Amino acid sequence: MISARQISVTFSPSPALPVLDGLDLQIDQGEFVSVLGSSGCGKSTLLKVIAGLVIPSQGELVVGQGQAPGRSEIGFVFQDPTLLPWRNVIDNIRLPLELRGQPVRSQLDAAGQMLEMVGLQPEDGLKFPRMLSGGMRMRVSLARALVTRPDILLLDEPFAALDDMLRQQLCEELLEIWQELRQTIVFVTHNVSEAVFLSQQVYLMQAEPGRLVDQVEVPFPFPRKASLRGEAGFARLVEDASGRLRETVA
Repeated sequence: MISARQISVTFSPSPALPVLDGLDLQIDQGEFVSVLGSSGCGKSTLLKVIAGLVIPSQGELVVGQGQAPGRSEIGFVFQDPTLLPWRNVIDNIRLPLELRGQPVRSQLDAAGQMLEMVGLQPEDGLKFPRMLSGGMRMRVSLARALVTRPDILLLDEPFAALDDMLRQQLCEELLEIWQELRQTIVFVTHNVSEAVFLSQQVYLMQAEPGRLVDQVEVPFPFPRKASLRGEAGFARLVEDASGRLRETVA
């Protein structure tokens, strides 16, 4: 569960222009939501606030059962996979468990499970980041975020740099993972079709200052497959969300 009330964030030296201003957000446990908005509207800052990486200037944030975000229950996937180049795939995935001091055998077992969950082969675990394609690096980044079995998973435009075919494939795989693990997922994107395909709710964000100004409920049942994108109802909802998004920047 994530509850944000009247969240504001201001970075100096521009105190007159908050990045986020009076932002309200309520996400239930196990829900998959997307935050949709133009570049620079504060989407990434919102994720960092939820993760505890940015402290709000004002407002109240409740994450999970606590009164403040606890990083131990949150996984974060950035647009750049940020893998450590001197560690192989398995060692990158198990890093969060290593930092917690878990036994090495437990680390390796959990990393191997995540490797399989994100669609990689056992032999991929011995490769180094320089040997991986962009899609494989993103899969490793996702596995690393999931290896602690967090209650909340935050994704900051993770597929933005990938081609359309791979992007759609990873969207389907992400939904399969969510249906198995049922974490709360907050997915940031500026791609309307991607947001509608993935989410139960899509929040629309305006800029200067950043706040959530509209919400689109997505009625399509799960599991969702690529064929959904070709249905008339999907196209209508994407057009409706696109029109509402344009209004936020008008």
